[in-house]
Amino acid sequence: MPARMKVKDLMSADLVTLGENDSLADAQRCMERGRIRHLPVVRDGKLTGLLTHRDLLAASFSIFAEVDWQEQRRIFSRILVKELMHRNVKTVPPDLSVAQAARILYENKYGCLPVVEEDGTLVGLITEADFLQLTLKLLP
Repeated sequence: MPARMKVKDLMSADLVTLGENDSLADAQRCMERGRIRHLPVVRDGKLTGLLTHRDLLAASFSIFAEVDWQEQRRIFSRILVKELMHRNVKTVPPDLSVAQAARILYENKYGCLPVVEEDGTLVGLITEADFLQLTLKLLP
């Protein structure tokens, strides 16, 4: 059964996404509300980048080490997602096998893989958490 599974069978399709001109404060609110660690960035439904919780943490520590939370929020509201997002993001097609996707995640130490159609349209996201859930379902 799992050997035949495709990414489309395991991925999350109900995604929270950002636009390139959204602020880092918007991204931070999305992550906090939804307990999300990966936010795809889209323009007209097409993937243009990825922003992660780790990216926001790195920006917080490097730029705002001695700034209080409210000031950080104010500064984050003026920085656009496109300034911090990853642009050359590894993606996978929906029909890729789950085993191949797992191998890509593991070998590259990625936390997620955006799932896109041939034309670049974002259709889902497959994460480490998806694989942990699958593992739990398969364990006795």
